[in-house]
Amino acid sequence: MNSLDLGKKIIKDKIPLIPNNPGIYKMISSNGEILYIGKAKNIPNRLKSYVTESNLPIRTERMLSLTHNLETTITSNESEALLLEANLIKKHKPRYNILLRDDKSFPYIYIGEKDTWPQLTKLRGKKSREGYYFGPFASIGSANWTIKILQKIFLLRVCDDTVFRNRDRACILYQIRRCSAPCVDKIKQNDYNNLVKDAVDFISGKSKRIQKNLSEEMEQASKDQDYEKAAVLRDRIKALTQIQSSQKINQTNLKEADVISIFKESGRTCVQVFFFRSKQNWGNQAYFPKHDPDEKESKILSSFLGQFYENKTVPNLVLLNQEINDEKLLKKTFSKKEGKEIIVKQARSKDEKIVSNMAEKNAKQALTQKILETESNSKLIDNLADKFNLKFNVNLIEVYDNSHTQGSDSVGAFIAFGKDGFIKKRYRKFNIRSETVRSDDYGMMKEVLRRRFSKALKDESSTNALPDLVLIDGGKGQYSVSRETLNDLGLHEIPIIAIAKGKNRNAGDETFFHDGKIIKFKKNEPTLFFLQRLRDESHRFAVSTHRAKRRKNLSKSMLDQISGVGRNRKRALLNHFGSAKSVESASFEDLKSVDGIEEKVAKKIHDFFHEE
Repeated sequence: MNSLDLGKKIIKDKIPLIPNNPGIYKMISSNGEILYIGKAKNIPNRLKSYVTESNLPIRTERMLSLTHNLETTITSNESEALLLEANLIKKHKPRYNILLRDDKSFPYIYIGEKDTWPQLTKLRGKKSREGYYFGPFASIGSANWTIKILQKIFLLRVCDDTVFRNRDRACILYQIRRCSAPCVDKIKQNDYNNLVKDAVDFISGKSKRIQKNLSEEMEQASKDQDYEKAAVLRDRIKALTQIQSSQKINQTNLKEADVISIFKESGRTCVQVFFFRSKQNWGNQAYFPKHDPDEKESKILSSFLGQFYENKTVPNLVLLNQEINDEKLLKKTFSKKEGKEIIVKQARSKDEKIVSNMAEKNAKQALTQKILETESNSKLIDNLADKFNLKFNVNLIEVYDNSHTQGSDSVGAFIAFGKDGFIKKRYRKFNIRSETVRSDDYGMMKEVLRRRFSKALKDESSTNALPDLVLIDGGKGQYSVSRETLNDLGLHEIPIIAIAKGKNRNAGDETFFHDGKIIKFKKNEPTLFFLQRLRDESHRFAVSTHRAKRRKNLSKSMLDQISGVGRNRKRALLNHFGSAKSVESASFEDLKSVDGIEEKVAKKIHDFFHEE
């Protein structure tokens, strides 16, 4: 019996044991890897298609050939199965599923509702604080830009509570007319509350009333010959006009919607998401799901929606550029998830098609750019393999570097690069454990490589997959230590290239060590620039990791010097103030308000930082 027939037999034998319920099923390989996760309204009926259909896609046959076990989970309804499937796919990333990559939480603009002097800020993650949330914004950049404009219009504070409570004079934001300086009573409480109300109304789409009120106030100030106030109001009106034109109040009058369009070419796909809130365009984001080249667009889009909204709030309307089979199920599932009616539909009216086509055009442009970048990266990697006479395809490169300051705060790190570019989710950092090697570059490299590859040999998941090539920032000695370490682990087949700077540490004069050979490049060779780019990125990541660790340790050491402040009190202070620097600037009254900090201890901490 061949492996395909064996896989089918395993499924066929399981079917009689599974009840006719909705749920999910998992195809599992001989080493326990989850190959595929699927949902079904009736699990046995869905599984029968794998063993009865004669013309299965080649990709499905490959999956069945690797299947050695089948697990199922029963759910109370199909909607629950859809949500569970999306959650498990994102968690396990099975190789035969359509995978949404680069998923992340989006930033929101937040204004506290019950604060005495509400702060204008941005937040990610759970909405655990009481107040007004506006978003999502497509990127931190678009959220920051909006906050900057809102500062100009409504003059709300952006400083955190610790800074706000400890100011005795207005900061520069007051001087450049971006804050009303409530920290030093430059504005009355009632007037500030009115600014907060106007800001909330504006972000909610009620801008005409605000613009009219500002215009009337400016005219009155001019009549009263209060030209300074009139100038401030004029600047606020200009900022208001700027944000209105930049956010493009859309002609389709979409109050709360995500416009999602898919475009597929050359076996690859881009899904473009536009966020419309309060009749404003709050930016867009491109996604490139991983899938079989022959997968249908409707199935890719359907799977994308389930995974995309698994951990996000679904807007009132999800507008698509094409019809999908699971439209009714997604509508039912999202409505149940949000506790209100959610509409999922294909754009059909003239106005809907305008905005949907705009999203599709952006998807096409983003995919074209991605394909060109991938082709360029593939060419660079292929040239690298040719130059160093590597005998197999290189798909994944890892680049290693270390950083320390005279043996303190020692860290090792590596970055990853593939045909899609830098793979930041694969970047890793290592705090050097062995005290004997913290100032020894060779010893540090040996420890980092041993820890990284020992883990990979024990855990063969995709996130720990072995690289096809290892680059080391160092010379002949680093190469020898690295080669010895991988050989000791039985990884003789992974090639290593060491990059040594020239005598004067000039870029372009690097020497490369590989397999007993010394290689130099001409200064204008693209492969040399490519290797420099990889080396520089690993160095940047290692140094930034080292600096972050050093800052953290420096901050901790200040509190460590105060007698009577042990681990629990230090944790309470850092949790309350956010950093040791904020503890340093805190008032005696603020220190007393921290749980676990008695008056006597608060005085000791305050005196430590403020005694001359």
